[in-house]
Amino acid sequence: MDGTAIIIIILAIAGVVTITLYVLKGVLDQLPDVFDSAGQARDAWDRLTKKTGEAPETEEHPSPLPPPPDDEEPPVAA
Repeated sequence: MDGTAIIIIILAIAGVVTITLYVLKGVLDQLPDVFDSAGQARDAWDRLTKKTGEAPETEEHPSPLPPPPDDEEPPVAA
């Protein structure tokens, strides 16, 4: 292999690395916008389901709370 072929190979590798880094930077720059959009979509879905009256993803009939314990004894009738 002569010197010209080696230089072309080095330049080709450098070009591929440069393009890869450029694309990676572009993708990483778009991630915050994607996460914001996903959050807005989730919030809109929550508002939609509450507006249409669908039950939330919790229990329909929550169990009643037990009465608080009585620390005092009932008054004794004399």
